[in-house]
Amino acid sequence: MEAINDALRALRKRHLLEEGAHAPAISALSKPLISQGSEWKEKTEKLETELQQCYKAQSRLSEQLVIEVAESRTSKAILQEKELLINDLQKELTQRREDCTRLQEELEEKTKTVDVLIAENLEIRSQLEEMTSRVQKAETENKMLIDRWMLQKMQDAERLNEANDLYEEMLAKLKANGLETLARQQVDGIVRRNEDGTDHFVESTIPSTCANRIHAHEGGCGSIVFEYNSGTLFTGGQDRAVKMWDTNSGTLIKSLYGSLGNILDMAVTHDNKSVIAATSSNNLFVWDVSSGRVRHTLTGHTDKVCAVDVSKFSSRHVVSAAYDRTIKLWDLHKGYCTNTVLFTSNCNAICLSIDGLTVFSGHMDGNLRLWDIQTGKLLSEVAGHSSAVTSVSLSRNGNRILTSGRDNVHNVFDTRTLEICGTLRASGNRLASNWSRSCISPDDDYVAAGSADGSVHVWSLSKGNIVSILKEQTSPILCCSWSGIGKPLASADKNGYVCTWT
Repeated sequence: MEAINDALRALRKRHLLEEGAHAPAISALSKPLISQGSEWKEKTEKLETELQQCYKAQSRLSEQLVIEVAESRTSKAILQEKELLINDLQKELTQRREDCTRLQEELEEKTKTVDVLIAENLEIRSQLEEMTSRVQKAETENKMLIDRWMLQKMQDAERLNEANDLYEEMLAKLKANGLETLARQQVDGIVRRNEDGTDHFVESTIPSTCANRIHAHEGGCGSIVFEYNSGTLFTGGQDRAVKMWDTNSGTLIKSLYGSLGNILDMAVTHDNKSVIAATSSNNLFVWDVSSGRVRHTLTGHTDKVCAVDVSKFSSRHVVSAAYDRTIKLWDLHKGYCTNTVLFTSNCNAICLSIDGLTVFSGHMDGNLRLWDIQTGKLLSEVAGHSSAVTSVSLSRNGNRILTSGRDNVHNVFDTRTLEICGTLRASGNRLASNWSRSCISPDDDYVAAGSADGSVHVWSLSKGNIVSILKEQTSPILCCSWSGIGKPLASADKNGYVCTWT
């Protein structure tokens, strides 16, 4: 019975639940259809709005997802790079540890070496102290020896001064005897022959004929000079060679090589054993004539050497002038410079006095200057030309000096008073360069000078008139030289040709 009652109660409860579930539907069905349609429309619009918002939210989420995926990929790549970098750093760290270990081993080795060096240094210091004490003792002994040596030198100097006084006294006597002999040799102003029969020079002849025309050098021939009291001629040119010629036949005797520059001037020693050349390489070269080899290279000038002369009675002393505005005195026995004279105007030409103590120099400012070669003191100065002096030549007796200038004037000075005792010029005579050399004949009667038109003018020194005009060369004449035996006269031109005139 109770079971039946329970079943009835369950049925009623179920019936009530079903009625509650269907109540909204029944209520809705009970409403009018128009009101239901408007509600459905509102719900539809609301749902469409929510759907659109859902689409928008979905789009934003998609974009965010793409960005996050890209960032994830980038982060992954960066992570891989970091991992590679970490691996490289680990390898480098391992290498550095190995290097550190190696350097530590080297440091230990160097430390041991330094310890050894310190020990050696201490030993060397002890040796140095010992040597220093020895040096001090040696210096003391050396000072004593120097004092004794200086005392001995003073005694030797006193004896040498006595010998020099005796020597100078003997020289004075010899000079007096020589002047007396020279006076006996003088005949009408022409020295002909001394008592032992040796020819000094004979009366010069007026040149008129070209005996030889020689192509001596490639390029210009800048200097010519005869051997002392000989007809043998030396020529020097732009081909850096010095050549020796027989003027009788016009044949080449020998060539001297070794110069490093153009030959600008030359001189021959009194004994004819050496020839000295001034060159554009700032040096002078001294050749031994017999062997043809360079005996000395005289260095010391800092610009081209344009003039040189040698002592008239000694084969030892040489003077040179260069465009470094210096005149230098050289000792050929020693091979070096013994004195230097400084001046302000470049020097183009020089010559030594007969006694070898005075130097005559011609300068770019047109002045002729006299120098004491031993002291370097300027003895005298005279304005000889309005333009540069190109040549300075001393007469055989030493009483007159010839200067030539770019003003195309040739002046003759008395060496004792420095007064002009003659002026030579010609309308067609024009000097070709700053180193155009003129010359005086051995008997001091004539002057020869070349011209830019290739001619050579010869003047009488006593009368001042032209006695001969020599025309054979066509290029400018650079220099003239007269043989000490009176003939021939030689002239050299800018094309390297040399003519000898008799």
